[in-house]
Amino acid sequence: MNIGDVSRETGLPAKTIRYYEDIGLITPQRGENGYRRFRDTDLHKLTFLGRARALGFTIEDCRTLLALYEDETRASADVKTVAQDHLARIEAKIADLKSMRDTLRHLVDACAGDNRPDCPILRDLGHA
Repeated sequence: MNIGDVSRETGLPAKTIRYYEDIGLITPQRGENGYRRFRDTDLHKLTFLGRARALGFTIEDCRTLLALYEDETRASADVKTVAQDHLARIEAKIADLKSMRDTLRHLVDACAGDNRPDCPILRDLGHA
């Protein structure tokens, strides 16, 4: 398969596929003309990477997960650790977002939103 075919199959842009090759996540074969020739294993890896990235895993997490996927002697505990670490980062981001929402909600509620220059939102943003 060529890169256009693989892009259609995986839903990944060709630019992303080239990037994954550049950083060593995939290694498609090259024809005599220099064009990439993707095998089914490349297609599978790209689908795997697309799903992992959609779940927010970092490139380094994806590298680790791919290595674990290809290691038939892996311990599932190693995979679970990567996923648990990522889940903890997501939960921390959610907590931060909730805190930001609550603060902003309070500031919006405190602002009269009229023609006067007094604004608690700007006052709060001006303090460290």
